[in-house]
Amino acid sequence: MTTPDQEELLPATRRALLHRVAVAQTEGRAPSLVAAVVRGGGTVWTGARSAVAGHEPDEDVQYRIGSITKTFTAVLVLRLRDEGLLDLGDPLEKHLPGTGAGEATIAELLAHTGGLAAESPAPWWERTPGSLRPELADVLGERPFRHPVGRRHHYSNPGYTLLGALVEKLRGAPWEEVLRAEVLEPLGLGRTSAQPRAPHAGGWAVHPWADVLLPEPVEDLGRMAPAGQLWSTARDLARFAVFLAGGDERVLSAESVREMRTPAAPGEAADVAAGSAYGLGMQIQSRDGRLLVGHSGSLPGFLANLSISVEDDVAAVVLANCTSGPLTSAVAADLVRIVAEAEPRIPEPWRPLPEVDAEVLALAGPWYWGTHPFALRLTDGGGVALEPLSGNGRRSRFRANGDGTWTGLEGYYAGEPLRPVRRPDGSAPEAGSSRPSRRGRT
Repeated sequence: MTTPDQEELLPATRRALLHRVAVAQTEGRAPSLVAAVVRGGGTVWTGARSAVAGHEPDEDVQYRIGSITKTFTAVLVLRLRDEGLLDLGDPLEKHLPGTGAGEATIAELLAHTGGLAAESPAPWWERTPGSLRPELADVLGERPFRHPVGRRHHYSNPGYTLLGALVEKLRGAPWEEVLRAEVLEPLGLGRTSAQPRAPHAGGWAVHPWADVLLPEPVEDLGRMAPAGQLWSTARDLARFAVFLAGGDERVLSAESVREMRTPAAPGEAADVAAGSAYGLGMQIQSRDGRLLVGHSGSLPGFLANLSISVEDDVAAVVLANCTSGPLTSAVAADLVRIVAEAEPRIPEPWRPLPEVDAEVLALAGPWYWGTHPFALRLTDGGGVALEPLSGNGRRSRFRANGDGTWTGLEGYYAGEPLRPVRRPDGSAPEAGSSRPSRRGRT
């Protein structure tokens, strides 16, 4: 039985999606462009345009995905953390000594706050063989740092090279082998690989002042592979989007992928104004009032983007084979918006809680901070949620600790304990009390 979210999109929605893809390919002068939309745990639409009539790519044609590779590398690092082999607060030096950049923590490298340079020393790593940088010292250069560690978000490709080397050190195997065994095979991403496999698109640059194609070289990035080596397809990235939205216990739990999607880096003023942030190997962007998570990627000859709206249960993949042209992040965001607005998610039916602790139920209702009213509501699994009754104010969900207290999960109260202040006889104040003295303590 299919759910409403898995049903085929309406004809008007499909046409709007195709129109957006067609405009992107034409105005961006892309030799080819392929896109996919995901909803309800599966692909519900694919579309493509090509400069060659009758040869439009399908969802199984490989394109190079550039820095989307970083999200895959981050998944491997989070797996190591979840197995207890490292802590995200560990300095790199603890596990990978002698790099000269070991004071940065693993979390800082994941979030691009390690202070490292954006690129490796010349020659340009994207357009030269990785054999020119056989060692980590060749990737980092004599001056690896550009900023104080942990002070600011500064995107760093060498930082993800270090994370790939960390994976190799702790697993005792090449990054590519670990990725295939621990992520690609369990998730069924059989068309994602470090080297191109037919059918795959060729990489092109389009002359800036003439409609002329110029071939781009395809380089093996060597040590830099964990930062941008991978090739993939619209179908595989659609499956990867499903995983990044909900987790998969064979790879990473839902809690760990949620952690990846949580902002972890201080933003520049321009980033704050633009509504963008960075998590652990994932970009976060506010567009049209919608929170999108995922990653973009580019290498000579290729552009890629994966964008997910977890709240709308819609994701989009956009791949093109040109060095510059269509803004794939904007196209993907528009594809998500088109589906979310034209066919909004149908919510699950309301159901009563399966069981309720009577003592916890007695706490539900209005509480006060001074004279400011809040509502305490019960949630599934024995948790509670606190939110202002009107206007803006601090709000959070809390998980039960099993001892009559709760721990905050978000916002101001994240990690903070919550306990009710009871009457001297141990009873809870009556729900619905309007007395300002009814207060919670954190």
